[in-house]
Amino acid sequence: MSGPAAAADAMAEEARPGRLLELAVRDLALIDRLRLELAPGLNVLTGETGAGKSLLIDALGLALGARADPGLVRHDRDSAHVEALFERLPEPLIAVREVSAAGRSTARLDDDAVPAARLAEAVGGLVEIHGQHDQQRLLDERWQRELLDAYAGLAQERAAVAAAVGAWRANQAVLEALAVEPRELARRLELQEHEASEIAAARLRVGEAAEITAALVAARHGEAIARGSSAIHEALLGEGSGARETAAAALGEARELARLDGRFEALAGRLAGLVAELEDAAAEARALAESVEHDPAALARLEERLSLIFSLERKYGDDEGAVLAHGRRAEEETDRLRGLEGERARRTADAERLLAEVAATAVRLSAGRRAAAERLAAAVAVALETLGFRRTGVEIAVGRRPAGPDEPAVELDGDAVAFDTTGVDQVVFRIAPNVGEPARPLARIASGGELSRLALAFKEVLAEVDATPTLVFDEIDTGIGGRSAEPVGRSLWSLGRRHQVLCVTHLAQIAAYADVHFRIAKQEQAGRTVTEVRRLSRQERIAELAAMLGGEEGGPASLAGARELLARAESWRRSPAGIPA
Repeated sequence: MSGPAAAADAMAEEARPGRLLELAVRDLALIDRLRLELAPGLNVLTGETGAGKSLLIDALGLALGARADPGLVRHDRDSAHVEALFERLPEPLIAVREVSAAGRSTARLDDDAVPAARLAEAVGGLVEIHGQHDQQRLLDERWQRELLDAYAGLAQERAAVAAAVGAWRANQAVLEALAVEPRELARRLELQEHEASEIAAARLRVGEAAEITAALVAARHGEAIARGSSAIHEALLGEGSGARETAAAALGEARELARLDGRFEALAGRLAGLVAELEDAAAEARALAESVEHDPAALARLEERLSLIFSLERKYGDDEGAVLAHGRRAEEETDRLRGLEGERARRTADAERLLAEVAATAVRLSAGRRAAAERLAAAVAVALETLGFRRTGVEIAVGRRPAGPDEPAVELDGDAVAFDTTGVDQVVFRIAPNVGEPARPLARIASGGELSRLALAFKEVLAEVDATPTLVFDEIDTGIGGRSAEPVGRSLWSLGRRHQVLCVTHLAQIAAYADVHFRIAKQEQAGRTVTEVRRLSRQERIAELAAMLGGEEGGPASLAGARELLARAESWRRSPAGIPA
């Protein structure tokens, strides 16, 4: 790809946040004020137990949106403050988290206040923290399946299976809703048909009840209405005294005057209109009187009609409009119930088709997993070899679980196989640490030290497909002795060629391979204990490695061992074994 599209992609890549540049912490537990400027490659944190090495990892977790613990706020302080700067062009991305002693938490992304969840969404993917919990997660077979899928790049296949299973489940939900017992179906159909036909037969009109009520009220006062209407007619059109006759006389005079003075023409026009209006009013008064129903049979029919309307409103709605709407719904439900069997048949056919799609997508996903399992096992075996596992066999088994009697299943190779949104496979990582012994699941044989190195081996292999800029290892050396530590240091340094790595360790054999070495220490200032961190020079590194090897009083032997250890690490990094391909 070239031209504008390639340029746009390049600009987007440059603007994407990257590694962690700096971590600033204030008033967090033992930390008063601390600023850690990190470098590319392998950054190592060492120091005495309790100095706050892991506390820095907790602080970084807060900046990534982790749950805030007010207990971390330094004694006698109102709040703790953590600020993380991430590489981004044209200027760094700033993630800030503040936690008050009262339990309130605030977050900012650059200069904007955001929820912690938004902070986690924006920067959580930039850092991956591995602690003892994450090493234990390696024993979970579900997590093992996730690792295999990540290595194989099966995101699209996973999404296809999830979509197929989702469509099948949605169809099943509709099928369950359609599962109506025949007698219940007949009862509901009869009820809806009755309601629909009853309302249709009534032929209601909106406003009809009000019209009938007005007509019945008028009928009860028919005699008074007739007398009043007659009086109106007489007053308007009566001979010699009616208003029309008077207005007509005035009209004649106005017309005569208009011949003499044109100004009276407008008045004549108005009087002509008045005469016509008086005639109309008299006619309307007579018509209204004549419209009053006097026939007892007709009045009885109106009473019955009104009673019917009120009866329907009591059953189906507050007025004619509501009753008519209920009738339409009843007709629609009648049509639906009549077509229920057909819909059920269609949905049943869809279920078979959708289940076949689940099987087809799951088979494609399984094929990808099986093909990748051998490659991943071989790559992890090589990584374990460099970490001190001699001739260790690695197997990644991809199997299937038979479905239970009442469990949904797809038929594969003649077997009823259970499935979910992750497919039909069970993935189990197995190792054979001793020649001649069968491979067994990790959960049954891995010790703490072995598990730490296994986690690192998988991370090193997966680094090529992992886009996370910064990897953090907290206590990766748990259970590891000096003999196994140096290969772990080399592996972490190699991992640092593709990622920024931050490692908390208490082993000098690991710390010797750092690109940048930080020492964390506790000091007493003004009667209070505080944690300080400093970046070590090469000479200071030798002193720190000596203290890690032989304690603070290690003497010349420890210093000589530290120099040798550091020189050996530097030599290895310059050798063909250390130089990245």
